[in-house]
Amino acid sequence: MIAKTYSATVIGIEAHLVEIEVHITNRNTPVGPDSPISVVGLPDAAVRESRDRIRSAVLSSSFPALRGNTVINLAPADLRKEGTGFDLGMALAMLAAAGTIPQERLHTFAVLGELALDGTVRPVRGALPIAAMLAHRRGLAGFLVPRANAEEAALAAGNTLPVYPVASLREAVHCLTVPELPEPYRASLHDYLERTSSRLPDFAEVKGQTMARRALEIAAAGGHNILMTGPPGTGKSMLANRLPGILPPMTLAETLETSRIYSVLGLLGHGEPLVNRRPFRAPHHTVSDVGLIGGGRDPHPGEISLAHNGVLFLDELPEFKRNVLEVLRQPLEDGIITVSRAAGSCVFPARFILCAAMNPCPCGRGEVELGCTCRIEEKRRYLKKISGPLLDRIDLQIEVRRLTEDELLAAPAGESSILIRQRVIRAREIQQRRFAGLPIHCNGQMGSRELQEFCRISDTGKTLLRQAVTRFKLSPRAYDRILKVARTIADLGGCEALCEEHLFEAINYRKNIPDSPLAF
Repeated sequence: MIAKTYSATVIGIEAHLVEIEVHITNRNTPVGPDSPISVVGLPDAAVRESRDRIRSAVLSSSFPALRGNTVINLAPADLRKEGTGFDLGMALAMLAAAGTIPQERLHTFAVLGELALDGTVRPVRGALPIAAMLAHRRGLAGFLVPRANAEEAALAAGNTLPVYPVASLREAVHCLTVPELPEPYRASLHDYLERTSSRLPDFAEVKGQTMARRALEIAAAGGHNILMTGPPGTGKSMLANRLPGILPPMTLAETLETSRIYSVLGLLGHGEPLVNRRPFRAPHHTVSDVGLIGGGRDPHPGEISLAHNGVLFLDELPEFKRNVLEVLRQPLEDGIITVSRAAGSCVFPARFILCAAMNPCPCGRGEVELGCTCRIEEKRRYLKKISGPLLDRIDLQIEVRRLTEDELLAAPAGESSILIRQRVIRAREIQQRRFAGLPIHCNGQMGSRELQEFCRISDTGKTLLRQAVTRFKLSPRAYDRILKVARTIADLGGCEALCEEHLFEAINYRKNIPDSPLAF
C-alpha cells in the first residue's frame, strides 16, 4: 500500500513543498535494526537518520512494530531535503501505509516536526516561512506542527490554513483519526503586535553630543548610513544602541519578512514568534565574510540579513578584516545579497542602516594634548584600512568629540527618543507619499531617476555643490549622497523645496575632507 502526506523544506529562506510517499512490501517480514528502510529523494544525513528515530518513536508510542520493506520517497526528487522536520510526516505516512491508521485525512494535511525517541514532537526551524507558503496552496485541509512552533505558524498562515499543534506522535495520530477535527490554533497578528512592546535605550540618557544626535536623527529619518569617529569613551556605542529606538515601527510586511529570516536560523525566542522591533546586530570585528554576508555549503543568512529592516553596528571599524568590509559594497547599494555555492544560489534580503564607529588613530586618543603618540604614517595606515569606495557609501560621517567637564557633571538634558521618533515618523510619512507606487520607501534608497525628480535645486544650490565637489574632491556617488541627505533634512523641517541651508548641512556631514580625521 502507498500512503502519502505533505511537508516542506527551506532552501535559503524560501520554503518548498515536499510530498512524502511511503510504500511497504512484504509486511510479514519484521522490521529489525538492519531491515531495509530506504529514503530516496536527495535526503541529507539528518533525514536518513530519521529511520532510527521513527522506529523508536513508534514503539514508544505503543503502536505495532513496523513490518516489511519500506521505501520513502521525498518528491520532487531533484530538490535537496535537509533537517529533521520530515520525521513526523514520514512516521504518519509509514503508519498509514502499514494500515495502522486510516489515510483519508492524512493526504490532505501538511506535517512538520522532529521526533524524539519517546515519541515527543520537537520544534524545528523555518515553521514561519513554511506556514506562509502552505497558506497559498490549494487543497490542504490543515497543518500539523510542533506545539512550540504553533504561534509562529498560525500568525504566518492567518485564517487561510488551519494550524493544529501536537506534542507527541500519539496526539498527531489522534488528530487525524477522530471523527471531527479539534479546534485549530488561532493567533491574531494584530493582537500580538499590540501586546508586545519593549523598553529600548533612550536618547534622554545621553549627555551632550548635539551634532551626533542630529546626525542619527537624519539617518533614521532617511535610512542613511552613518560613521562616527572619536576617542574611546565619547559615547559612540551608546549613541548607536539608541538608534533603533527612534526608527519608525515595523510594518506588517517588514515584520513577517524579518521574522522569516530568524525562523530559518532558529532564533525566534520562546514566546516571541515574530520579530516586531527593529533588529540591532553588532558582530565582533573577528567575524568572517561568510558570517557577515551569509553562505556555507548550504547557503544560510548572515549578520547583514539578520539586520534586515534594522541596524548593523560595526564598532572599531578599522579592526575588521579588509575583505570582510569590502563585501558590504553590494548590499549597501542593492539591499540584497546573492550567495552562490555548489549546492545552489540564494538571494537574502539585506536592507539595513549601517552604523559604524572608529577611533581617530591606533591609540585612540587622536590629539597630542590627550597623550597621542601615533606618528602620521601610523594614522594613515590605520585609516586606509577603510577603502574609499566603502566610505563613499556612508552618507553621514561625523566626529564625536570629548565632553567638557561641565557636560560630564551635568545631568542628561537631551530630548527623549519618543520626541525624536515622532519627527522621524513624520518625515517617513512624507517619503511614503512621495514614493507611492515606487519600489523604494525612504530617501536613502533613491536612484538617479528619483534624485532628478525629487531633489531639484536652485542655481545657488548648484554653485554651492560645485564648490564642495571641487574643494573636497567628492566623487559622483558622494554628490548623490549629499542630495539624499539634504532631501531628508528638508523633510524633517517640513520643507518641500531643497534650500541652501539643507545642502550646507548635508555637506557638513561629509567628513572625508582634508581637515577631517578621516582624510588620507
